[in-house]
Amino acid sequence: MESYCPKCVYTYTHFDVEGQPINYGGFSDIYVVNEHFAFRFPDTLPPESGAPLLCAGISVYSPMKYFGLSELGKHLGVVGLGGLGHFAVKFAKAFGMKVTVISTSPNKKDEAIERFGADSFLVSRDTEEMQAAMGTMDGIIDTVSAMHALNPLVDLLKCNGKLILLGAQDLKPTELSILPLLAGKFITKLNLN
Repeated sequence: MESYCPKCVYTYTHFDVEGQPINYGGFSDIYVVNEHFAFRFPDTLPPESGAPLLCAGISVYSPMKYFGLSELGKHLGVVGLGGLGHFAVKFAKAFGMKVTVISTSPNKKDEAIERFGADSFLVSRDTEEMQAAMGTMDGIIDTVSAMHALNPLVDLLKCNGKLILLGAQDLKPTELSILPLLAGKFITKLNLN
């Protein structure tokens, strides 16, 4: 969600201090919006098929474009194959990227590769698989909302790779070792000289 306005009004039900709805936004039958922020679905696209693009779809598309993870030939890791993850795979393949799905569930491999078109699949609990993939990815989009280790994901990135966290994790602090981040940048500088 990209909301930079301190006085923003959300499009779905938002409550005042007494708990009364302020608006009914996206759940309304009729809605007034500036045309700059509106998109008309083609008549051939049923609303129930297009609606996920406006939430899960834009949640992955926007950071992919913003952080340069939409370039032909780049290698993208996608952590999680749920509502956001499958869109990340589909967009990345449409951009001509190499895609690796990373999951704790080995039973998602066929779905990732056969149904969504991923090029490869890593079981994040398999240390040999993870080690073999170290330093191979230009970026990773992490869509998992459950607490999980981030350090193994950082190890998969090339120097100057990007880790984008989209899963709304619990409010507990996330552990992340800083040394691999510093070492990756330092190694890049050494290689450039």
